[in-house]
Parts: sequence; structure tokens; C-alpha cells
Amino acid sequence: MSDDATEMRPIRSSLADGRRAIIIGQSRNGLTDSYHRILTMSLWGLLGLVAAVFVAVNVLFALLYLAQPGSVQGARPGVFLDVFFFSVETFTTIGYGVMSPHGVYGQSVMVLEAFVGLIMAAVTTGLVFARVSRPTARIMFSEVAVITEFDGAPTLMLRAANQRGNQILEAEASVNLARQITTIEGHTMRSFFDLPVVRARSPLFLLSWTIMHRIDESSPLYGMDPEALREDAAEVIVVLSGTDDTLAQRIHARHAYPPEKILWGRQFEDILSEAPDGRRVVDYRKFHDVRDKQATPPH
Repeated sequence: MSDDATEMRPIRSSLADGRRAIIIGQSRNGLTDSYHRILTMSLWGLLGLVAAVFVAVNVLFALLYLAQPGSVQGARPGVFLDVFFFSVETFTTIGYGVMSPHGVYGQSVMVLEAFVGLIMAAVTTGLVFARVSRPTARIMFSEVAVITEFDGAPTLMLRAANQRGNQILEAEASVNLARQITTIEGHTMRSFFDLPVVRARSPLFLLSWTIMHRIDESSPLYGMDPEALREDAAEVIVVLSGTDDTLAQRIHARHAYPPEKILWGRQFEDILSEAPDGRRVVDYRKFHDVRDKQATPPH
């Protein structure tokens, strides 16, 4: 085995639809990647990680105190829990006064732990703040996309809804087709093709948005059918972005539709209606529902 064998370990990377790809031969910065993973994990996961590190660090210093008998005055000799609780008091700068460091060794370990505690408190505060303050979008996409006749032409349609009660300002939607292509030289590669949408921008995105792409002679979907999409390992990728009016920060959301999630000759159920008092009613219970409609695939 060559010296470069360590460079061949698989590295996983997210695809547009949330699946994972195996990447070989690409080096990563462990510290930077760990910071990214921490910011993208759930809040409960972050709190669990902080708790685990807190316990582990205090166990380590408790073992250091335990290694030198008499280094903690007031602690029972050989009792792990006593030095562990003393470590917690030192780490959190509580200091009840029942136990105290004793001797040069005990004082030295205490100084080291106080320094580590200051650093970890600053790092933890920064991580938690960065995780909590990071803007996130709660955009719900329809489980399927449909291709149906609309205004006399086959049209790709998908739905998006803002699950928060706030508004997304200057919302923008882009749709792309990802598929395998073979070059004249016989090389196979994955390429992306723009699918221009009927309305790519909405000044105010509050409730729902039906994103549509008209399939005409200029469309990359023109002449394709479900079988062609499967053969090309194609998927429709939608990216939606805008400004959160509460946080005044840019947010992003994305979703992908593989061939089995693109339904031909169907249309979405209506989710908008009007109440007796004139108010508009949005029924999200039907958000993912579709019904049959006779439509001819594009030729």
C-alpha cells in the first residue's frame, strides 16, 4: 500500500436532496469541519455535547487531583466524588469554601483548571450564541412536483409555504434540472440546466407560493418523459431565498425532486378558499394533495 493510502478514506458530503455522497481523496480541516457540524446540529444536540464535554473535563481534573493524595484539603482521601465536586466548583468559579487546593501540586492543577474553565466558558458562549442566532428558514415544499397543462402549455409546478408567522421579503426562487449527460468524447458527467420560472421573485412571501416552469421548445425538460428522467438520473432542484423581516437576515431553503416525485398529468388540490366573512382561508391539510388531470407529456 502506498503512502497516499490515507488520502483515500471516504468523506461524505450532502447532495441537494439531503442524501450523502462518498468523496475520495479530499482532505478536510477537522477543526473547521467540527465547527460547521456544531452550528448545523440541533439545539438539543449542542446542549448534549456541551454537557458531555463539561463532565469529561471535570472527570479529567478530578483524576489529576486524585493522583496526588492530599492535594484537596477537606476531601476524603481516595474518594472520587469529593475531588470531582471540587473540580466542578473550581471550573465554574463557585468555591463554597468547604474544600480548597493544598500544596504546590494542588494549587498548580487548580490554576490550570481555572484557565481551561475561562477558555471553555468563552468558547461555549460563542458556540451557543452562534447556533441560536443563526437564521434558519422554515419553508415547507410540496412532497411532489407535478407536470400538467396550464394556460395551454405543459408546466412543471411545485409548492412552497412559509411555516412561520413572519414575512419573507424579496423572496427569490430558482429551479434547476440536474442530469447525467454524455459528451461527444464519451465522457459522462452531471450537469445543471436552468429551468426559468414564470415568477422568479415575490416581494412578499407570507403564505404559499406555486412555483411554475413552462415547458416549451427552450426548456431542458422539452421532449422528456418519466423514463427519460430515470435514465438520466435527473432531479429537479429548487432553491428559495429571501430576507427574514424579523431578523433582517438572508435565509435559504432548498429541496430536490427525483423522477419518482415528479407526477405527470396531475394537478395540486386547491388550498385557498374564502370564509363567509370574506377572509382568505389557507388549508395546509391539502398542501401535498394532488388529483388526476389529463395532460399530454411534451413532445
